[in-house]
Amino acid sequence: MQVYSSDGEMIAQFGEIRRIPLQLEDIPQPLINAFLATEDQRFYDHFGIDPIGVARAFALLVSTGEIQGGGSTITQQLARNFYLSFEQTWTRKIKEAFISLRMEKELSKDEILELYLNKITFGHRAHGVGAAAQVYYGKEVQDLTLAQMAMIAGLPKAPSTMNPISNPERARERRAVVLGRMLAENFISESQYREALAEPIDTRLHGAEVTMSAPYLAEMVRADMVARYGEDAAYNSGFKVYTTVNAKQQRAAQRAVQLNLHGYDERHGYRGAEQVLWQPEDEAWELDAIREFLREQESIGLTVPAVVLSVSEQSAQVLTASGEARELPWSGLAWARPYMHADRQGPAPKVAADVLAPGELIRIRATEQGLRLAQVPEPSGAIISLRPQDGSIAAAVGGYSFAISQYNRSIQAERQAGSNIKPFIYSAALENGFTLATLVNDAPINQWNPGSGIAWRPRNSPDVYEGPIRVRQALAKSKNVVSVRLMRAMGIDTTVEYLTRFGFAMDELPRNESLSLGSASMTPLEVARGYAVFANGGYLVNPYFIERIVDNNDEVVYTARPAVACVLCEDEQREVVQAPQVISEQNAYLVTEAMNSAVWGGGSWQHRTGWNGTAWRIQRSKPIIDLAGRNIVGKTGTTNDVKDTWFSGFVSGLVTTAWVGFDNLERALGSTTMNENLDSDEQPISGTEGGAKTALPMWIDYMETALEDATVEPFQVPPGLVMARIDLATGKLSRKNDYTTRFEYFLPGTAPTEYADSKSSSKDIFSDDDSIF
Repeated sequence: MQVYSSDGEMIAQFGEIRRIPLQLEDIPQPLINAFLATEDQRFYDHFGIDPIGVARAFALLVSTGEIQGGGSTITQQLARNFYLSFEQTWTRKIKEAFISLRMEKELSKDEILELYLNKITFGHRAHGVGAAAQVYYGKEVQDLTLAQMAMIAGLPKAPSTMNPISNPERARERRAVVLGRMLAENFISESQYREALAEPIDTRLHGAEVTMSAPYLAEMVRADMVARYGEDAAYNSGFKVYTTVNAKQQRAAQRAVQLNLHGYDERHGYRGAEQVLWQPEDEAWELDAIREFLREQESIGLTVPAVVLSVSEQSAQVLTASGEARELPWSGLAWARPYMHADRQGPAPKVAADVLAPGELIRIRATEQGLRLAQVPEPSGAIISLRPQDGSIAAAVGGYSFAISQYNRSIQAERQAGSNIKPFIYSAALENGFTLATLVNDAPINQWNPGSGIAWRPRNSPDVYEGPIRVRQALAKSKNVVSVRLMRAMGIDTTVEYLTRFGFAMDELPRNESLSLGSASMTPLEVARGYAVFANGGYLVNPYFIERIVDNNDEVVYTARPAVACVLCEDEQREVVQAPQVISEQNAYLVTEAMNSAVWGGGSWQHRTGWNGTAWRIQRSKPIIDLAGRNIVGKTGTTNDVKDTWFSGFVSGLVTTAWVGFDNLERALGSTTMNENLDSDEQPISGTEGGAKTALPMWIDYMETALEDATVEPFQVPPGLVMARIDLATGKLSRKNDYTTRFEYFLPGTAPTEYADSKSSSKDIFSDDDSIF
């Protein structure tokens, strides 16, 4: 089974059998001649059984008293490979003869030969000459030399013991036999024979021609195919699985996850060498011993192992896993303040000896600026990106390295959503009488709980309160207490029921006010699917990652038929399944508008009013602005205990969720292998980290590339919305036309009817109690 990206790059290959089916006319004649000369020189003359070969086998039986192998025609070998075992018994021989006769009656000689050359086993899981050429030489069959063709033709006799990888000397002897038979049958000349005989045994095991590493996605496909067809059929039927993933976007996602986790890790200090091979007072290891040691060490993610040979004032000499001595410059060492604990680092190093010492096993990684001291990041991260019109996944990365953990956080990790849940809460509020201009009191909440005997005091992050604030601004600034007040006004049951519209399971949504702050646990894929509802105008799509499946005859056996958002249903000639509309197009647009303010803040009057949204860092990304302009929206997410950081955002054609946090090992174990340095419980993202600083940069790095292949259209104002100029301080209508006002969108019948008094302010709207109004 081979797995491909949507644009044809191979991602992975699974299964016990590797086969590349070829037509007979695509196989070079010298290769065909090598098999005929070696296995069945009278193939085109006999009727499936060669009387001369039978006579020879009978003579051996008489002389030895045992049934011997060999002497079978190509037709007999094919019959045995398809239908029979390899046991040396009279019963099997008789069955083989009858099947061969039937095959010769039903098929032409060329058809039998074609089947044989595609079916026969060559060792190292290669079946057929096409696979053998790839496995042993990394070539197409037409690119093989005569010596290489003879080597392949000699393998069926004993593929496990005569192949050039396991036993090059026996393979050389077998190749000589094949070349000798070709010479005897006049298939080659004497000079060709001698030239091929002198060619060195130059072969190695060539794996699947993987051109793009996407192991988390590959495992998703593998599990899906096993569920569809069963393990044996999935692995060994020659399926080609084409995913929905774009290769460029997938590479960008992988790079964004890895580089940003290194960025987080470096901000929190260097944890020291992995191992010390010799102390300063000891004699240093010999270079050959170091190279041998390094060959046993594993490269993980972007990091490769290296041993420090010497340290100068502001550089170090290291021996890499490739056996090469390299300089580690000061630019790659200066970051390494000693790690003390999660929120504190030691002093900045002044010389290289403050960081490294000879004999230490360290890790390094290559950067555009040269080698850099590295360590395997302690936190984990994930990116999931999908196209909101139909749910097709554009990229999926489930962690820093599949080698150390196969736990796919993008689809498996159920983590508290934090402030990423707020757009759904605000959508419910807009459906229940609130508007983007409604003022809500951004003031501390202090609610006594007689049951627990303590007060519940949700806090903003940062712990700043602005008093009366418009709903649009509250979402853009991610005001926690406003989210609580909105949910309190709607009621818990109303809110929970509404959130199920976005695909969230009702029994997994907490039935208390902490839900408004993101206490519900969701996977990044579930969050992205929810945001897709806003991006596509209100439709709930089902994420999928397999576009089509092709069998070994190149026939399409499965094509995805996803339910699509209505925007794709305009073409009446195309039969499509329409996704259910779960919120109105108008509601989706209003929430999108509010999240747009999370990126752009106060808009054109920003320099006068002085406020910005939590996602303002996007404004600094020239590639994103060049590709998307102001048509990009998003929302940061950080849990109260800062154990999970999120950013979810979208353009019209691409929704992406990024998550960074520490693994919950109790959930992540099972068949996975986790980093030993992680604590058994979830750790907080430390220091001044949060969604805007930790997850958003990862999202930006990915989207800077991903947008090159994404649809980016302006978010169109849907019919039915009304626009009115409002006073920013009160949310009421305004007759002014200056920086204290703006145009706002409203659902029909919800626009304010009162005009702001020139002397009034938002403070006049609220009483002294803890209510919303």
